[in-house]
Amino acid sequence: MILQKSCHDMDILSWLAGKKCKAVSSVGGIQLFKKECAPEGSTDFCLGGCKVKDSCIFDAEKIYLTSKKTGLLEGSSWISSVLSVENTPKSTRKALENGQYGRCVFRCDNNVVDHQQTNLLMEDGSTISFTMCAFTEDCYRYFKAMGTAGEIEADMKSNTIRVRVFGQGEELIDLKTMTSDLKGHGGGDSGIISDFLDMLIDNAPPTQRTTTLESSMESHYVALAAEESRLAGGRLIDLEEFRNR
Repeated sequence: MILQKSCHDMDILSWLAGKKCKAVSSVGGIQLFKKECAPEGSTDFCLGGCKVKDSCIFDAEKIYLTSKKTGLLEGSSWISSVLSVENTPKSTRKALENGQYGRCVFRCDNNVVDHQQTNLLMEDGSTISFTMCAFTEDCYRYFKAMGTAGEIEADMKSNTIRVRVFGQGEELIDLKTMTSDLKGHGGGDSGIISDFLDMLIDNAPPTQRTTTLESSMESHYVALAAEESRLAGGRLIDLEEFRNR
């Protein structure tokens, strides 16, 4: 899970710290999305005669077709676009009837965690605590850095950054006043493509946002080490040893 959905976080945390990770420990597991938690009357597929379909918040038909927030019937849905090339109500429904996205969330052969806590010890002695959890109304990132002279909070839902130098009050940075493009990882996707095209077409030099292959590999090492630690019950993993295997 950390590699698939949170390597972005390992990237930015390592970049902000400006240091390599020295050791990782991680714990987590499957709390809800397992067969033992399946409601009585549920079936292997949501459209397979499930008796609790109407009351189930994880019903695939709601998520991909009828939900006002994410459903295709309410408008054009990028969420349903992964189910079929056509991305129509008909093709989506057909995909849900016997495809992987239509399976009961409790009755999948799932071994991916639905919650995980990862702790990083950086080479300078600073520490980072990272939480990934499926149980949230809105899926977004929240960040807080606590330093010796101040703290910073960043909220991806409100697109604001709050900087507090101890004893000097708070500075509020509203990113919505600085750009109109905050889609795709908070505008990150567009920024990456823009920088890449500038370098490719105009031979522009790397920007402050440009990363290296080595930096990207580092976040992958951290993610893989976190999973090894989790499978070992939270055992501390030495990153230098892990990298040199």
